[in-house]
Amino acid sequence: MKRVLVLGAGGFIGHNLVRWLKERYDWWIRAVDRKYPQFSRTLADDFWIKDLRYLNNVDTVFNRDFDEVYQLAAEMGGAGFVFTKENDAAIIHHSALINLNVVRRAFEVGCGKLFFSSSACVYPEFNQKDPLNPDCREETAYPAQPDSVYGWEKLFAEIMYDAFSRNYNLDIRIARFHNIFGPEGSWNDGREKAPAAICRKVAMADSVIEIWGDGQQTRSFLYIDECLEGVRRLMDHPEPLPPLNIGSEEMVTIDELAYKVMKIAGKNLKIRHIEGPTGVRGRCSNNDLIRKLLGWAPSQPLDIGLEKTYWWIYKQIYG
Repeated sequence: MKRVLVLGAGGFIGHNLVRWLKERYDWWIRAVDRKYPQFSRTLADDFWIKDLRYLNNVDTVFNRDFDEVYQLAAEMGGAGFVFTKENDAAIIHHSALINLNVVRRAFEVGCGKLFFSSSACVYPEFNQKDPLNPDCREETAYPAQPDSVYGWEKLFAEIMYDAFSRNYNLDIRIARFHNIFGPEGSWNDGREKAPAAICRKVAMADSVIEIWGDGQQTRSFLYIDECLEGVRRLMDHPEPLPPLNIGSEEMVTIDELAYKVMKIAGKNLKIRHIEGPTGVRGRCSNNDLIRKLLGWAPSQPLDIGLEKTYWWIYKQIYG
């Protein structure tokens, strides 16, 4: 039986990863976060409440060797958290401390494989100005010019993990996530991302919903189950690989996303565009490399995940 450590296991992706691994493999899992999962009970064998910004906590957590370590702990959120610039210091300081502590301790104790969750936010702003033709191929991350402190921190962490891989023979696996969504994610706390925010707005609206920006900015959104499938395939690959996109290639405008949710809800609402943080004009996963290296790429239509997410949020609001 494998021994697995999941860091950030109180968050949306980490909590779902613990459940996914337990249900499929029944491995022994230690989960760590500064909070418990909000919406359902963890399936971890061992859940520790620890703040990984503090080195002594990381040393305590790594008190044995692990076959696999998943590092998802970070200071993060949606556009309302990342792009206002009000949280930049916390984002870069807290996440950098966590990653510095984790990679050092993983090297000292030893672990079979170490997964790091990076982000599509690492890609340069100048390649994402055309909403219809964003360029998010993995090799375009340099020359670097992310549009947020969050993206810069993720890029720095990638460089650090790669350096430890080269210098100390750590087996590092890195995925660049593109807008992962689904039930049990943030939906009303200021850290929610576009799918959850729009689902909430549509569920609560009678006639009008508000959308930040002109609604023509584009994104792709990946349902949580396919995200976890991609992570597993990346970890199962026999050799270390370069950072890979894990995201959908189904690109929509934010207005189109809103109309999809309205259709699920059976509502005909008007959209009012207002000022607000929007990030880059266009972003969509490019899956050429993951197809080449893993022989797989996400393929589930966006509508399927949106329907599950909408009705889960509807239940949170109305019971």
